[in-house]
Amino acid sequence: MSKLEIVKVPDPILRETSTPVESVNADVRRLMDDMLETMYDAPGVGLAAIQVGVPRRVIVLDVSTDDEEPQPFFMANPEIVHLGEAMRTHEEGCLSIPGVNVEIERPADVTVRYVDREGAAQELTADGLLATAIQHEVDHLDGKLIIDFMSRLRRDMIIRKFRKQRQASD
Repeated sequence: MSKLEIVKVPDPILRETSTPVESVNADVRRLMDDMLETMYDAPGVGLAAIQVGVPRRVIVLDVSTDDEEPQPFFMANPEIVHLGEAMRTHEEGCLSIPGVNVEIERPADVTVRYVDREGAAQELTADGLLATAIQHEVDHLDGKLIIDFMSRLRRDMIIRKFRKQRQASD
């Protein structure tokens, strides 16, 4: 396994729609493993392949706490098939937009269909932080970011700030 570089805003790849994975093969499993290592190192609770520059419909998640055993999820081609009616507001951060947190209201529970690390079709109903993380990462696969939930003015200010930081480091 190896740690990958996380793409940051305003990189245009973050706005691309990711393409489906045809099959979960050794290359996809290696990508999943590298993404998980990268996510743990960052640290974060979820990571989409597009965030490491790979526009494929792959996400990894682990919302376990430090005092729990890791409980990673590997999802290829995740598809949200049901959103609950109850809503939950959670302050979300993003590894591609470090230091920015946004209060976002999303459905409190979600059902997602996906292909697991072994290539088997799965369906999972999740609530709480896992439901939020799944929706956040699936948004990434569709080119949507947490800053899209804020006003255009605030979003533009954040993008300008990251542009300046990138120019200063070049």
